[in-house]
Amino acid sequence: MASQQTAIQNGRTATRVSSWRKTDTMWMLGLYGTAIGAGVLFLPINAGIGGLIPLIIMALLAFPMTYYAHRGLCRFVLSGSKPGEDITEVVEEHFGAGAGKVITLLYFFAIYPILLVYSVAITNTVESFLTHQLHMQAPPRALLALLLIVGLMMIVRFGKEAIVKTMSMLVFPFVAVLMLLALWLIPNWSTAIFQHASLSGSGSSLGMTLWLALPVMVFSFNHSPIISAFAVAKRQEYGEEAEAKCSRILALSHMMMVLTVMFFVFSCVLSLSPANLAEAKAQNISILSYLANHFNTPMMAWMAPIVAIVAITKSFLGHYLGAREGFNGLIIKSLRSRGKSMDEKKLNRFTALFMLLTTWLVATWNPSILGMIETLGGPIIAVLLFLMPMYAINKVPAMRRYSGALSNIFVTLIGLISISAIIFSLLG
Repeated sequence: MASQQTAIQNGRTATRVSSWRKTDTMWMLGLYGTAIGAGVLFLPINAGIGGLIPLIIMALLAFPMTYYAHRGLCRFVLSGSKPGEDITEVVEEHFGAGAGKVITLLYFFAIYPILLVYSVAITNTVESFLTHQLHMQAPPRALLALLLIVGLMMIVRFGKEAIVKTMSMLVFPFVAVLMLLALWLIPNWSTAIFQHASLSGSGSSLGMTLWLALPVMVFSFNHSPIISAFAVAKRQEYGEEAEAKCSRILALSHMMMVLTVMFFVFSCVLSLSPANLAEAKAQNISILSYLANHFNTPMMAWMAPIVAIVAITKSFLGHYLGAREGFNGLIIKSLRSRGKSMDEKKLNRFTALFMLLTTWLVATWNPSILGMIETLGGPIIAVLLFLMPMYAINKVPAMRRYSGALSNIFVTLIGLISISAIIFSLLG
């Protein structure tokens, strides 16, 4: 009788995990929306500059590299003993209050600077679009930045579900335009890249190209800021079956990412020569801007800023969830150490005000150091996304069941290689 009940229970569990809900689709697209942002518009330049062989190797690594790392982080968030615990609370539970504060601080500083980058990027892109494409007089920068950020914050105000819903809606036009652009470039494909396809005598240069290009690949597909919110939401919805459901959603989301992005990357790279890609890198512009100048077509001149605006909007919203989580975690831990607490709604309002003021001030100021800030955030993201969950698998009893898998070694190696490459780039 007991075995019959167990079989029935297992059958129900399998049905719940295998069934697909509207919320699962929404989150799948939301994850895609956070990952596929402005970074993808620079990926063809960085990935294709070394020739065809490194590009093919990176295309093969793309899915396992991103899927296993984000699945590890998701499992880490789900390993908390209490439902509703976000990453900052789970870290404290597993590693203690001191380590919890340090990792929460790192988590915040890995994501918050990127949010500032996007606030500047959206202001610059819209300002350029108004001036060059619409031939209008752009409003004063301070006013334009305020209007744009208030607009984004209005979406934020409706809560997590509204953010994910908006991002999942923006995915469709973004993917459609990206794929149309990739198809439009097909008549311009050439064999120039195949001249750099030789492996003879190029072992060291191939290794160096892959080593330096790996972090670009990692962060072009990075959506760690939304993983904690995703895991919490799915745990509330599916309970004990959340891990299996999250893994399935992540797998489908990553397949969609890799197929669409790598098709776009290959189409761009086949349309240009390695010398063109080197020129684009030297000019420090996105692939869309370079293609618009290179082919000198009105369609590209209009499409480039529209795609960029949609990409930046999606990424801003996804990174906002992570930045808010980190900032809230810092305040909660600071108040807790003094025996105090704050109402969640009041805390979210305070965080929203802080984010609004700081992103607006930075967007108005328009500093030129933002690329460096994003690069400095890179090693922290690599530690949190690749190394921390793998360390937890060996140290935390709740995660011990995931030990022994080859994917753990693979994720650890990718994390270490990425960190070493970023440090080398900074020192160089």
